Amino acid sequence: MLELFTDYTLRNVALGSALLGVVGGALGTFAMLRRQSLLGDVLAHAALPGICLAFLLTGAKAPLVLLVGGGLAGWLAAWLALAVLRHTRLPEDSALGVMLSSFFGFGIALLTFIQQRDNANQAGLDQYIFGQAATIVAADVANFALLAGMALALLGLFYKEFKLTTFDPGYAQSLGLPVRGLGTLLTSLVVLAVMVGLQTVGVVLMAAMLIAPAAAARQWTDRLGVMLALSALFGALAGVSGALISASRENLPTGPLVVLAVSAILLVSLFFAPQRGLVWDWARTRQNRKRVHLERLLLDALALLQHGPLTPQALAQHRRESLAAATRHLEALEAQGWVRPGPQGYRLTPAGQQKALELQMALRSQPSVFPSP
Repeated sequence: MLELFTDYTLRNVALGSALLGVVGGALGTFAMLRRQSLLGDVLAHAALPGICLAFLLTGAKAPLVLLVGGGLAGWLAAWLALAVLRHTRLPEDSALGVMLSSFFGFGIALLTFIQQRDNANQAGLDQYIFGQAATIVAADVANFALLAGMALALLGLFYKEFKLTTFDPGYAQSLGLPVRGLGTLLTSLVVLAVMVGLQTVGVVLMAAMLIAPAAAARQWTDRLGVMLALSALFGALAGVSGALISASRENLPTGPLVVLAVSAILLVSLFFAPQRGLVWDWARTRQNRKRVHLERLLLDALALLQHGPLTPQALAQHRRESLAAATRHLEALEAQGWVRPGPQGYRLTPAGQQKALELQMALRSQPSVFPSP
């Protein structure tokens, strides 16, 4: 952990990955809530031909120039996809899929053309496909900070407008807000996030850094502000974790490890988040089934007491179950404090009588609450 502050390369890689996680997580939240998760994948893959064209035009591999080229290509792909959606009957996933495959295929063709040229300066361009985090230097971190700062500043400035257009675009339009323009601005901010991530995780893995932190944060909260903060935190945590893990051994790629780290955070959130986690959901479902079962037992006990004594034998005959099962059921009701044993059988406690009265009232008002077993 001390190397994070003393090692020059590790510090730059960790800072660059953390900046990617913060900006990708924050902007990915809106992309996910607007059901445009595939848009991030399109922007990332469309950046490859922009990188190649920037290299062909300038003949240099200056990271900022290549990132600007990738960002412009990504923005063009997004604009074309939105134009196709607006003027044709193609569904959204088809339009985005066509743009993704077309731009990425064009990028691969350009990359192959560049590699076949007699130009030694082209070495390393293919690393933008999967990222080249180990080559990040202090100047790159400064560029990332500038791009991320611009994106986050604009996100904070138009936060209320983005929130309204995301959840109720019709109402936003009735208020006179430029819904289409705000959507274009938000897409442009996602382009900035893609530019930050191209050198770290590459065009193939960038979509994970936009969607996975937001999907993980969604499991923990229903509030947009908290979700934004958690998504940025998860993204930064994944970035730093991936950098540290890659530095622990030789030949461990940082980009894929960052994506694996954020995927691990997503899996933990899917299983253990209190609000939506699968484990907690299973526990709540089991608890509800147990509650409904005990309430049915209490109603059966009440029905028996209205015609005679409540004994294990009577309950077994009434429910058509074994005597041992009926005994366990009466013990469960006693543990709830709803019945207590007496000389001639079990009887309801005051708490059991009150609960039975509430259940009877619920049955009269909502007969479907207790379906027949």
